[in-house]
Amino acid sequence: MARTDPNVDGAEQSRLSLSTAAARMLAKTTKSVPQMQGITSRWLLRVLPWVEVSGGTYRVNRRLTHLVGGGRVTFTTTGAQVRVIPKGLCELPVLRGFDDAEVLGTLAGRFVQREFSAGNTLVEAGRPADQLFLIAHGKVHKISPGEFDEPATLDVLADGDYFGDQEWVAAQDTWDYSVRAVTACMVLTLPQQALEEALGQSETLRNHLERFRVQTKRPQNKRGEADIELTSGHAGEPEVAATFVDYEIVPREYELSVAQTVLRVHTRVADLYNNPMNQVEQQLRLTIEALRERQEHEMMNNHEFGLLHNVDLKQRISTRTGPPTPDDLDELLTRRRKSRAFLAHPRTIAAFGRECTRRGIYPQNVDIDGHMVMSWRGVPIFPCNKIPITKTRTSSILVLRTGVEDEGVIGLHQTGIPDEVQPGLNVRFIGINDKAITSYLVSAYYSVAVLVPDALGILENVEISRYDQRAGS
Repeated sequence: MARTDPNVDGAEQSRLSLSTAAARMLAKTTKSVPQMQGITSRWLLRVLPWVEVSGGTYRVNRRLTHLVGGGRVTFTTTGAQVRVIPKGLCELPVLRGFDDAEVLGTLAGRFVQREFSAGNTLVEAGRPADQLFLIAHGKVHKISPGEFDEPATLDVLADGDYFGDQEWVAAQDTWDYSVRAVTACMVLTLPQQALEEALGQSETLRNHLERFRVQTKRPQNKRGEADIELTSGHAGEPEVAATFVDYEIVPREYELSVAQTVLRVHTRVADLYNNPMNQVEQQLRLTIEALRERQEHEMMNNHEFGLLHNVDLKQRISTRTGPPTPDDLDELLTRRRKSRAFLAHPRTIAAFGRECTRRGIYPQNVDIDGHMVMSWRGVPIFPCNKIPITKTRTSSILVLRTGVEDEGVIGLHQTGIPDEVQPGLNVRFIGINDKAITSYLVSAYYSVAVLVPDALGILENVEISRYDQRAGS
C-alpha cells in the first residue's frame, strides 16, 4: 500500500510527471534586464538641435537693446496683508538697475492694497491716468473699444504683472484703455503724487529717471533694438542714410552645467555575478537614464538657464478663460515665426483635448520618428512631465523655435570628453576602496540657450482640472 505524505496535498501526490516548480530547479530562467519606471520620452532632449561648446562656455551676441526690465514683481504676504518686495520694483523697466534701497523701500511702503471682484473695472479709458498698478493675485483684461463697437482684448495680465508704468512716468493725462477683473483680484496701487514726492527727495532717482527717458527716446524698433537707419522709396540723388549695427556690450554667456553621481559596485558582485548579464553595465545603464532625466528637469526648471525661467515677459501670456483653448495656442503661435514644437505636461495635453472636443475640433496627429503625436496648426505638442503642476492644478505650455539658423532655442554640450560613453556624458573609474568597492564617476554636461527672446513663448495659468459638462454633449 502506497504511503502518503501529510505535507503534500492530494493533487501533488497523484502527479504522474515532474512539476514545473521542480523542473525550474534544474533550468535557467529567461529574465529581463532591470526595468525602471522613471524613464520618460524626454522629448525636450530630442527636439533641440545640439551645438558643440568646445570651451565650456557659449556666448550669445545680440543687437543692442535699449528697453530693459520687464520681469515679474514679487510680493510677501502677512495674513491678509500683501506687500511688494522693494527690490522687486527693479523689475519695472523704469526702475531697472536702480539700487538705492532706501528709496525703493520708501516707494514700496506707499503702495495701497485694493481688492476687486470678478467683473469690476480697475481703470476706465478716458479717466485720469495717475496710478501704477501691481497685480498681486488674480487675472485682468486690458480692453479698448473695437472697430465695430465690440470691445477688443489687448492683453491678459496675471500675478506679478503690472500696468500704468508708462503713464506713471510720462504723467499721461488719461488712460487709453480700460482694465477689467476676470477673477477676484488683489492689487497694489501707487499714486502719481508718491512718485513726485520721491523725486523731490532723491537726486539719484531724478537722475535715473532722466536717463530712462533719454534711453526710450533713442531710435529703436518695436522690439527695443537700436534702429538701423535706411533710405527707401526715393528718387534722384538724395543723401542716403548712414548707419551701423550696435551690439550689446555685455552679452549673456552660458556655462555648461553638470549632473553627476558616483556609482559603487562591489568587486565580488562584478566578478561572480556577471552571467548572463554584466552587472556593471546594467548599473551604468540605469544610472545614465536617471542622469538624463535630471538633465531634462534642469533644462526646464533651473533658475539660471531653465526654459521656464528664461521666457521674456512679452512672450508670456495667460489663458483667457482658464483651460487651454485653441485660441490660446493660436495666440502663442502668432508671436513668433517658424514655431517647431509645443511642450506640455501630459495632463495639460489632455485638458487641451477636452477643450477641442467641446468645440467639435479634432486636432491632427503627426508622425515623429514613428510616434503619433497630437499637433495644432501642424506644430506637434510633445509631452513633458518636467513642466510642473501647481497645487491649484495649473500648469504651462511652452512653444519653441529651434536651431541656430532660425535664431531659436538650442541645446549646448561638449563631445569628445575623456571616457565618453554618450555625447556629453562620461564614466570615469575613480578607484577601489579598502572595502573592495569599485567607484565610477558618471557626469553629464549640458545647458540650453535662447538666442533671441521671441524664440520661446509660454502660456501660463493653464487650468487642467476643469471638466465642462458640455464636453460630453
